Amino acid sequence: MSDSRPVLVSGVKPTGDLHIGNYFGAMRQLVELTKEGKYRPFIFVADYHALNTMQDAEEMRRRTRELVMAYIAVGLDPKEVVFFKQSEVPAHTELCWIFDTITTMPYLMRAHAYKDAEAKNKELNVGTFNYPMLMAADILLYDASIVPVGADQKQHIEYARDTAEKFNRVFKTDVFKLPEPYIMPEVAVVPGIDGQKMSKSYGNVIPLFASRDELAKAVMSIVTDSSGERPENVYAIHKLVRSESELEKIYSENRGNYKILKETLIENLESYFAPMRAKYEELKNDSGIVDEVLANGKLEARAVSEAKMEQVRCAIGVA
Repeated sequence: MSDSRPVLVSGVKPTGDLHIGNYFGAMRQLVELTKEGKYRPFIFVADYHALNTMQDAEEMRRRTRELVMAYIAVGLDPKEVVFFKQSEVPAHTELCWIFDTITTMPYLMRAHAYKDAEAKNKELNVGTFNYPMLMAADILLYDASIVPVGADQKQHIEYARDTAEKFNRVFKTDVFKLPEPYIMPEVAVVPGIDGQKMSKSYGNVIPLFASRDELAKAVMSIVTDSSGERPENVYAIHKLVRSESELEKIYSENRGNYKILKETLIENLESYFAPMRAKYEELKNDSGIVDEVLANGKLEARAVSEAKMEQVRCAIGVA
């Protein structure tokens, strides 16, 4: 029996060590969205996209596995989600090339990555210049109905929609459906231990699967402002794992005692993330689970994408 649910597609690059900002900013929302049962989810490791900035084979292999383990550990159910590596589904790059042939350079020069590089007078590699076409292929291969993105990534979906419309018009077909962006609600901006947005590039992160000792060290390093009624950086992180009504009591009883407030945050983060960390360690110790998840995902993604490519090849006259 075929699955008639609308398709959800999302790609995640295996770049950078994961931290709690990644979890609260995007991972949690994507996991919850796939749990709803309304969509048929295709989630892939965007390793070919990552190749634009990561050109180290061992690092690519390690980070790819870490990303798969992380998403399973935080709640993604491989039995409900088609989870695969972009590089293991050849249709992505084949369709990208076909899209290249109907896409102009001025059109690609409108992309944020290109305009940002131009503004900074930076040299841009061809892969980064061309990434909107690979992203369009990622999305359109699976007849995606929705693509979860942050508000600043809406242009990605506009490129996919434009490309679908142009292909259908040029080749007088209706092969591709137009996807819609799903702007993820309540995307949290998590402050780092220095008060800036949490980012590995700032060196201000709390690692997602930190041990208790690592967690304590990071939290006790959070910069606080002694002039306020409460340490805002500590509170901003705290309210991600406790309700504001609960925190009101804790912070009023310990006003000015930042050490106790930080120790309470350590306990609460430990309680929240310990089950995920345990699952992550289990996956590290049993590599066969990740192998099986990716092997199953590859088979299903290849079957769906190849069926779409048969339509594409017929439409362009190579089959």
